[in-house]
Parts: sequence; C-alpha cells; structure tokens
Amino acid sequence: MTVRIFRGKDCLHHDVGHDHPESPDRLYAIDDQLLASGLEMTCQHADARPCKKEHLVLAHDPYYVDSIFERSPKTGLVWVEDDTGMTPITLSAALYAAGAGIDAVDWVMDGEDRQAFCAVRPPGHHAEYASAMGFCLFNNIAVAARYALKQYDLSRVAIVDFDVHHGNGTENIIAGDERIMMCSSFQHPFYPHSGAPVSASNILGVPLDAGATGEAFREKVSYWFDALKNYKPELILISAGFDAHAEDHMAHLRLREDDYKWISAELRKVADACCHGRIVSTLEGGYNHSALARSVVAHIKGLQGDANETGGA
Repeated sequence: MTVRIFRGKDCLHHDVGHDHPESPDRLYAIDDQLLASGLEMTCQHADARPCKKEHLVLAHDPYYVDSIFERSPKTGLVWVEDDTGMTPITLSAALYAAGAGIDAVDWVMDGEDRQAFCAVRPPGHHAEYASAMGFCLFNNIAVAARYALKQYDLSRVAIVDFDVHHGNGTENIIAGDERIMMCSSFQHPFYPHSGAPVSASNILGVPLDAGATGEAFREKVSYWFDALKNYKPELILISAGFDAHAEDHMAHLRLREDDYKWISAELRKVADACCHGRIVSTLEGGYNHSALARSVVAHIKGLQGDANETGGA
C-alpha cells in the first residue's frame, strides 16, 4: 500500500503577508518536489473535509474554539497573538488542516498497512488547549489523536514530534493522558522555551543542543523505538516538522534528508510490529522551501518502508 497524501483546498490560500515565514509557498515547494521525485504519480491523493466543532473540542476548550470562529475577520488581517494572524480564509484553512488529520485517521483505520501524510497548513503543534501560538490555531495532531481514541475505541496511540520547536501545545493538551504516549525532540533552549523537563510521565522528551547533527539526533532518539514497542500503540501519529534541517535558518540543528528518511523508516517498523503499519503524519514546520520539500520526499519514502534508498530526490 502506498502513502496517501491528504490536502485541504483552502490551505494554499491562508496568507498573512509576504514576509511571514509560514507562507503558501511551503506547499507549492512540496508539490513541485513531489512531481520532480516521481512520488506525485505513485502516491494516492485525497481532498480533506473541514473539521467539525465537535471534533475540535476533543482537544480544545469549547470557549476557545468559539472565540476563534468569532474573531475570524470578514476583511483584512487580525492577529490572534504575536505570530498568528487570521485573514478571511484562515479559519477555513485551519478547519481543513485539522480535518485532514481526521480523514487520514479514518482511512488508515479502515484497512491495514496504510500510511498517510497531510500536506496542510497552518500547522498545529503550538496551539494549546485554550490558546493560539506560533502560527497555530488548532492542534491538528492532538485533535486527530483524541478523535482516533473516541471514534475507534482505541486504548493507546502514540504521537512522535520531531519539529525543531518543542510541541508545547500538544504536550499541554495530552500531558497525563495515559492513552497517549508523546515522543518529542527539539532544540533547547529555544522557542517556545518549554519541554525540559517534561510535564508528565507519558511524555518522552529529547532536548537537543544548538548545532546538534543528525548523528546526535539518531543516538538520542533511538530509545524511543523500544519504548514505543513496549507501549504497543494501536496507531502512530507524527508531527512532521522539517525546520531542524541544516539549511533552515529558523533554528540551529543540522539534520539532513537522510535523517528524516531514517526516523520515518524506523517508525514504520514500529507501526508494522504494533499496529498493522498504521501511521498518520501531518506537516508542522519547515521554512527553507527547498530543504522542506526534499525532506518531505525523504519522509514519505521512509513511511513507505524504503529505508535503503538515499534520502531526498
């Protein structure tokens, strides 16, 4: 079974200004590289549906969700917080981004040996239970996790977050929920200045020093795989941020495409052993467009179980 890529129709149209790093060009670059690599032709593709409020409140304060709907502007641009803006199309884009995760869960759970990648934006892992943060309105991965637990009566799901920034929002939402194990690597100390020490026993945090290479990353996260196998997740969810790449100047880690290929292939092995290969991955950060696009290709190849081929296109 090949990877299915989920997209949301308005995710390309959310745009808070040409100088903002979280821009539509991120998705255009990914699509261009998927074509150049040949994956566009070999992957399956699906259009996501917007997330319903009843699913958003599985991970968010209902009053917060209502406030985002109420603050959505009819014209112009409003800032929900310092880094997170909304135009008239942003709410729709955010609903499609969260909805892609839910549709991907449905598809993955409807069979075996299924892996999905959600090429969506805005990202989600900084959005906390009751607040927006860091370009994120709704926490796409936490919504997908809580939806999977409820809809499919699961007992254990895992979230793996390898974005260069700590997924503070995801940890805020799921800390102490023993139905969810979160494995998180991130540069530290660095924005959002959280993650070490972890806040609950269901969180496995790996802070990385500025300048850490792929070799250091692999060494420090390798214990995750046995921990995950012992936990026996019935579904693996990935917050796939690619801003730890050496060419991404938003941070200071030194990962390369092969590192993303490696961790994706290792997670595929865990999924094969524990949950019939079921993986849902959703895009988080990555702001050097070329590095982002090449890393997404490497990630998808790793999810396909293609551990031997050189990373990138």
